[in-house]
Amino acid sequence: MNKLSILTKGIIKENPVLVLLLGCCPTLAVTTSAINGLGMGVSTLAVLLCANIAISLLRNIIPDKVRIPCFIVVIAAFVTIVQFALKAYLPALDAALGLFIPLIVVNCIILGRAEMFASKNSVIDSALDGLGMGIGFTLALGLMGLIREFLGSGTAFGIDIYAHLGITPAGIFMLAPGGFFIFGVMIAAVNYFTKGKGTKKEFSCEGCLFAGSCNPEDKCDGKEADA
Repeated sequence: MNKLSILTKGIIKENPVLVLLLGCCPTLAVTTSAINGLGMGVSTLAVLLCANIAISLLRNIIPDKVRIPCFIVVIAAFVTIVQFALKAYLPALDAALGLFIPLIVVNCIILGRAEMFASKNSVIDSALDGLGMGIGFTLALGLMGLIREFLGSGTAFGIDIYAHLGITPAGIFMLAPGGFFIFGVMIAAVNYFTKGKGTKKEFSCEGCLFAGSCNPEDKCDGKEADA
């Protein structure tokens, strides 16, 4: 895989929110405004990028048996730095995001990329992977926050839009049902424009529960994995 593919795959093809459906909790919780969505996305991007680089550098040092706890410690260190930076320079955003900043530590996107990519690839590739996935996450949260804010509050980045149009915003989009509805519409849109081929599923014997009982000469077509 070339460098450009590593960088761009997280934006659409393997978007962590809209295709892989990871990080749904913060996605639904903080996207009541575009600023909150972008703030959460950029915070996660910073942690993801730094964690991928650090874990790639340490991949030959970290013992395999304790790799997950070590990954979490590395991620927690960068989350702490990001949280202190928000408290110092953007206290309003820090208050709005609240508990979801510390919870980046256990965000499955970051831990997943650490386990599946950064621990197996070079520093440059890991940095590009983290950057691409972070951009995809930020764009998804920012767009979802903008749509919910516009429909639910009649504003865009805090600027009142509906006041000049005489339209009453639909407050339900600021609540959980509205969040789930917008989330579903965005996922459907991505599936429509990518023709449902956002990610290509590949099946192999590696990691298959039935690998031990298969004849090595047989070719696995993935049906056993779906059983």
